[in-house]
This record gives sequence, C-alpha cells and structure tokens, in this order.
Amino acid sequence: MKILGIGNAIVDVLCKVSDDFLIKNSLVKSTMKLVDEAEFKKLLSSLKIEETISGGSIANSIVGLSQLGNTVGFLGKINNDELGQKYEDGLKKENVKYLYNKKKEAIPTGSCLILITPDSERTMCTFLGTAGKINDLDVVENDIKNSEIIFLEGYLWDEGEPKKAFDKAIHYSKKTAMSLSDLFCVERHKPHFLDLVQNSLDIVFANEQEITSLINAKSFEEVISFSKQIKKNIVITRGVKGSICINNNEMVECSAQTNLDIKDLTGAGDLFAAGYLHGTINNLSMKESLIKGTELSSKIIQKIGARI
Repeated sequence: MKILGIGNAIVDVLCKVSDDFLIKNSLVKSTMKLVDEAEFKKLLSSLKIEETISGGSIANSIVGLSQLGNTVGFLGKINNDELGQKYEDGLKKENVKYLYNKKKEAIPTGSCLILITPDSERTMCTFLGTAGKINDLDVVENDIKNSEIIFLEGYLWDEGEPKKAFDKAIHYSKKTAMSLSDLFCVERHKPHFLDLVQNSLDIVFANEQEITSLINAKSFEEVISFSKQIKKNIVITRGVKGSICINNNEMVECSAQTNLDIKDLTGAGDLFAAGYLHGTINNLSMKESLIKGTELSSKIIQKIGARI
C-alpha cells in the first residue's frame, strides 16, 4: 500500500449559516470546536442539512489520493450503527481499503457539523463519538509496515487513548507525515507537536498560522529559518500567497491559482496534502508536488464539501 491514513472517522454534516449564527452560538469562525452529543444536536436542530459525507481530515486526503489512482487505506474507529455503515460504504465506494472492523460500541459514530458562512469560510463543531476512542490495539503492526507512508492528523491528539495509536504507528512506519490540523489544536498541544515535528515526523503539513504559532515566531522568516534547521520536509499553505516547501536547505514556492469561483473552503488543506503526497510517492519534484496540491485544493474550494 502506498499510503495509510490514520485519523478521526467522522461523518460530515454540511449546513449554510449566517455570521450571526456563529456569534449567537459563541463560535469562532474558521476553527474547530469539540462538542458533546447534546450540543451537536442543539446546534443542528435549527439548521437545514445540505449534504452528509464520510469525512474527517485525513480521510478526505486519502480519498483524494485514491481518486488520483494511488493504492491507499484508512484506519479510523466507527460504531456498528447507521452512520458507521454509511461511513464505511462511503470510503469503499472511493476504492479506499478500510482497515477497521467495526463492532457495537457504547458511543455512536462521530460526526462534524460544518457551518459554511456567506464568505465560504467553514467553522466546525465536532462530536468525536467513538472516533476519539481509537487506541494502539486498533493499529495492526503489519498494516503500518506494509505502507510506504503513514499519514496522521493532529486532531487525534484531542483525546487520550489515540496518542498510543499515534506512537505505535510512528514506531513501525517507514516514513511518517502529519497535518497540524488546526490552530487551536496546535495551541492546546504545542509541546507535544513541537517534539513530533522536530524528532518523529518526516513530512509536516501546516498553514501559516499553525506553524507560526507552533514555534512562537514573530515573522515568516523565522518559520523558514526553523524549517531549514530541523532538516525535515515542511509544507506550508499561505492562502492567497500560495504555498512553500522547505526540505533541508532547499526551498520551493508555488503561487495560488486566481479567479476562482470559491464556494466552500472545506477540505482545501486536506486536498492540498493529497496532491503533494501524490507527488512524493510518484517521485515528482517538490515544485511539481506543490503544483499538484494547488491544483486539487483549487478544485475543491469551487464546490460544496471536501470531495472532488
């Protein structure tokens, strides 16, 4: 297998809202907030559902990689319930090898309310459900060893048990990539994330805010300097400024595409990572990989949802 993603198995529920809805519910635009089942249902009660889809950050990337013709798999914990079955079917339909055998759990399958405001930004309220209970026993050593790259999401650090799954995956992997996922995630787990970036990971995906926060940088020049010092492959998206990749002392930039009909920024980072990793496993240059990432992320933001 080329790439195995390990992440939160979350069913995405997409809804359009006004800015006032966010303010009224004390939600910070463009971030992810963890909620319990009761708060999830309360928020959803007054909204119209546009679409439901098998989501989760890394799962979105893995589906993108599959659509590009790569052999990929995904590991994420679901319950043997209606949403869990929908989730598994959704991934299998996309030719993703699903590596978790679901069983009846006390907690339902996780879901994420994706609130899309008129400016196309997305604000997420996530009920992790059983997704947040993944542990080291769910990670099969041979699945890790049989994959060229393991791709992890920072969101998994939001719960206790998944850290053991993380550590086991990193221990047995040939090469490990990780997405920092979210600014709040970085701020909550800064020492852990910094240690992972410096000592355990081979490829790191972050946006400019996330990587700047991680190292408490005062300028982007500091970010570049840090990335060169640690001699890892650091891939940073910068919105309209495009993207940049730093690997050892080599630095490559790629411009953002312009004149796009932006409808929804859900999945932009996920699909960017898919394009870049596609380049990595198919021996494309850093520049070509950045271009592929830009191409996919530009496509996805012109439609609702995180699937091309």
